Amino acid sequence: MPATIFGLPLHPLVVHATVVIVPLAALLLVASAVSGRVRRWAGWLTPAVATLALVLVPLSTSTGENLEGRVGGNALIEAHAELADQLLPWAIGMAVLAFALVWLDRRERSQATGDPRGADVRRADAGSGASRGLAVAVTVLAVVAGLGTGVQVVRIGHSGAKAVWSKQVASGSQGGEKQGDDH
Repeated sequence: MPATIFGLPLHPLVVHATVVIVPLAALLLVASAVSGRVRRWAGWLTPAVATLALVLVPLSTSTGENLEGRVGGNALIEAHAELADQLLPWAIGMAVLAFALVWLDRRERSQATGDPRGADVRRADAGSGASRGLAVAVTVLAVVAGLGTGVQVVRIGHSGAKAVWSKQVASGSQGGEKQGDDH
């Protein structure tokens, strides 16, 4: 993968896509988990966006490592990279749970249509307590994964902003203080 595109570092370009897609996937996942109406409306959109987020996360970390190699590292960049490395498990969880929600929704709808399977349907009804438990577990895990992913994205973004802007802000505020002292 190239480190630059049109002379610009690739990392900020990929990260902007990641910063939009990953929270969108988290939002769709949570909304689909807690609302049957949203789950039916979104359908395959939630797993598709979650899968795109899953692809973007390693691309972001890879391009970030390339950029770090070009500009050198410091404690702030290392902290940012460490937080970014922790996003992949969250993205995997979101993708798996998004597919699980679609599967559960399709299963529930097929059972509600009165599938003419006779005895098989009666046996499935006997296990409906387990099915309900599975649905609750997937819902809870999806909400946790969506919220946890959102928190992690904010933490990564904050640390990245600190790594990029700390020197500029510090030098700008020192200049401002000197101006204020002159008056």
